[in-house]
Amino acid sequence: MRGRRPDGMPHSPWEIVEHLRLAQHDILDFCVNPGYVEMKWPDDYWPPDPAPPSEAAWRASLAGFRRDLKVLQDLATKPDLDLLAAIPHGSGQTYLRELLLVFDHTAYHVGELVTVRRMLGGW
Repeated sequence: MRGRRPDGMPHSPWEIVEHLRLAQHDILDFCVNPGYVEMKWPDDYWPPDPAPPSEAAWRASLAGFRRDLKVLQDLATKPDLDLLAAIPHGSGQTYLRELLLVFDHTAYHVGELVTVRRMLGGW
């Protein structure tokens, strides 16, 4: 099921989960890495295949998403970080803007994931 795209839907569960991990990691990297290098859209944000290469890849994607989410949560509650401050190596983006972007993007794709799973009979 993880690698199946239901009729009428552009993405499989794997593609959605891995996209969420990749995009979240990119935004986290932008927030904390002064040497950040922008990824190429859309190639670097979506896996090349609708199915995970292995069960281990599936588990690693979920673990990576959870790990980066924890780092973002810690960043959001860091007492000495002004969330309204511009990210020094950015072009005017604030930490709050990037955090809200992650939350909004994740919410959208979780809704998509629920729909895909329901269409595949896995909900």
